[in-house]
Amino acid sequence: MQTTVMHYTDTVGFGGAERMLLATLAGLDRQRWRPVLLHYANPSAVRLAEEAQRLDVETRVVPSTGGLAKALELAQLARMLHAERTAVLHAHLAWPLRCTRGLLAAKLARVPAVIATQQLFAELHSRRARLKHRTVAAGVDRYIAVSREMERAMRPLVPRRRLSVVPNGIRVHDFARTRSPATRAALLRSGERALVLTVARLDWQKGLDQLLQAAALVPGVRFVIAGEGAERARLEREATALGIADRVDFLGERSDVPDLLASADLFVLPSLIEGLPVSVLEAMAAGVPVVATDVPGTREAVQDGETGVLVQPGDPPALARAIRRLLEERSLAARLAEAGRCRVRREFSVEAMVGRVMGIYEEVLASSGRQHAGR
Repeated sequence: MQTTVMHYTDTVGFGGAERMLLATLAGLDRQRWRPVLLHYANPSAVRLAEEAQRLDVETRVVPSTGGLAKALELAQLARMLHAERTAVLHAHLAWPLRCTRGLLAAKLARVPAVIATQQLFAELHSRRARLKHRTVAAGVDRYIAVSREMERAMRPLVPRRRLSVVPNGIRVHDFARTRSPATRAALLRSGERALVLTVARLDWQKGLDQLLQAAALVPGVRFVIAGEGAERARLEREATALGIADRVDFLGERSDVPDLLASADLFVLPSLIEGLPVSVLEAMAAGVPVVATDVPGTREAVQDGETGVLVQPGDPPALARAIRRLLEERSLAARLAEAGRCRVRREFSVEAMVGRVMGIYEEVLASSGRQHAGR
């Protein structure tokens, strides 16, 4: 009989964390587990639910009280968890102080195993925030960090026995590199010598203003940015102010990322902070040379001088130099790209990620001594 795992998220965007959630849903052993996605009614979450339904995953909307007391909504959510015979609540993007209603409701419903995955670590500076975190975290049986550096950063606030590291994983074979002439031809303009690709949510943490400043220092190259977010209008104005709007394309959200990667000469991600960037793993799997910033999480995937090139964050001239170097030194770029591809296949497969997650479910359920059967 299946055991119900309720995947809970209060996402307000769609990026790497949401793709990892979908990969987990797709990879769970359906003979053992019954996955259900529990989400809010905002547009990003609705899109996530539609993707989950295509994977034959049941979805539920978090009950809304229509502006009534939060305590009532919490009680309704707890009743839903109980009615679904939830054995595992797995909260995604749960740090810091996210998914609090779901985690508290799981405690009220006496869910046997409560798991929380976080893709990005942020410090809790205020005493009030730390107190609130401790209240919520007391009901979490296991926190999953997506990188070793994130796990170390979480230790002051979470006992080590309740921390596990499960790196993000991707479907490596989806990114087998086959040049897409039509896609490349549609993006490159006459006289441009190379195509540099970035796939990222248009958010401050991705450092895309630094990319634009670097692009201004690398003439004759097309820069393509795939992704959507709140910063788009500001970034488009920045490109115009730098005089490079004719060499920078903002594509918005794209479903053909493998084709874009197959068309690119170089992948760049200039993040200021990261967990473990999925887009970098995808670029490496596609055999595209990578330039990225030396920040926690990213450097666990990209080894400087071995599987890519790392530069300090917030340094556009250094970023521009690294871009020019790999575009000019093609043999170096090819060597780094091949090493990156081998590393991702060896260490960052989705099969390994989902296997580790299922192992944590089993471990926490066994230690709780209680299991609820699914339908």
